[in-house]
Amino acid sequence: MTEQRLWQKDVAPDERLDRFTAGNDRVLDNELAVHDVLGSIAHATMLHRCGLLDDAEARAVLGGLRTILAEVRAGTFTVGAGVEDIHSQVEIVLTERIGEAGKKLHTARSRNDQVLLDIKLYTRHRLARTVAGMQRLFGLLLDRSERFRDVPMPGYTHGQIAMPSTFGLWAAAHAESLADDLELVLAAYRIADRNPLGSAAGFGSSFPIDRLLTTELLGFSGPNVNVVYAQLTRGRTERATLTALAAVASSLARLAADAVLYLGGEHGFFRLPEDLTTGSSIMPHKKNPDGFELVRAQCNLLQGLPNALALVLANLTTGYHRDLQVTKELLFPAFTKLDDCLDILCLLLERLDVRTDILDDPKYAYLFTVDAVHSLVLQGLPFREAYRIVGRAVAVGTFERPAGQAHTHLGSAGDLRNDLIAERFAALRDAFGFERAEAALAALEHG
Repeated sequence: MTEQRLWQKDVAPDERLDRFTAGNDRVLDNELAVHDVLGSIAHATMLHRCGLLDDAEARAVLGGLRTILAEVRAGTFTVGAGVEDIHSQVEIVLTERIGEAGKKLHTARSRNDQVLLDIKLYTRHRLARTVAGMQRLFGLLLDRSERFRDVPMPGYTHGQIAMPSTFGLWAAAHAESLADDLELVLAAYRIADRNPLGSAAGFGSSFPIDRLLTTELLGFSGPNVNVVYAQLTRGRTERATLTALAAVASSLARLAADAVLYLGGEHGFFRLPEDLTTGSSIMPHKKNPDGFELVRAQCNLLQGLPNALALVLANLTTGYHRDLQVTKELLFPAFTKLDDCLDILCLLLERLDVRTDILDDPKYAYLFTVDAVHSLVLQGLPFREAYRIVGRAVAVGTFERPAGQAHTHLGSAGDLRNDLIAERFAALRDAFGFERAEAALAALEHG
């Protein structure tokens, strides 16, 4: 196919400049194909209802677009080597198939609001997938918390032995961290869930279009009202999303770091089956937790992406700039990496074996100094006096481990209240409104 562009001029661009400005768009835009066609179906439906397409033209355009969408779903429609982007590919193929009516599809629309719309639809779709992965990991952590709620393990501060904990307490802590992260993911989703279509190149259109209609057709919660601001959401949507993904990644990295430490021989709190570890080319005894280590590494990289995007956006003035093209290169792989990390953590945690006799080792005796202080306080001593007595016993080597004290308050090892954590996560999950968006898009696709 020869080079084809929606903005084609009489003079062809320099080949080197063309390669540089196209970047990875021809590859990345294939991920936007479904969303681009759905957006075009909504746009064409609106043009018809506003009298900008007649009945015959609308039937031809909508029929052609739905055929293209079926081909996208089947994997037989991609951005061709001679075509600049997915927007061009769809319009060119549509016009080749249905004739002059295809040339009317771009009425009252710019590639600026078209790609904005595609990215918002794509972000909604990918966030729904990420939330499903978070929900699976969250449920698994709470399940393991309940199953091993009374299994003792050491707690640490400053990397040093601190106080007694339990596996149940540890697992539920990481679950609740995901609930906090879901707050940020919901905020990012709500920013993406606003319709920019109709803002055109950023200053609206003199055509009598109906932006509220496309908002309804695409299942958005509302429009980006101001057309200039609609254009300013390019980059802001991606930044909010990457910030949310980075928060999830931070939780996963800490979970993975704990697992790597606790699987080590000096700790040995957990075990993995051999088929979930790797070996050494020189040390026959090694069973390496590579899965957890790579989750830690990938999630640490993900946490740097909001800063990378902030640098892209740092000195842009109001309006569209080609700099924004590179946001795709940061956003699209981030979803895939995080989803992969969620998936592998579920695999590893499902088969993680937990030791039940950890605290029998005498080296953990000092975990119970606080319990010893509390025992003296309950006998009537002031806290500071009890602290001094126990501290002296530790210093001179006469401290003896007491019987552990029961922890009964909310959120402690003896009263996890995982039900409250689960209720919060479920309420946040339900607030997304995924079902509304999915139903609207399905209606568009099937007419």
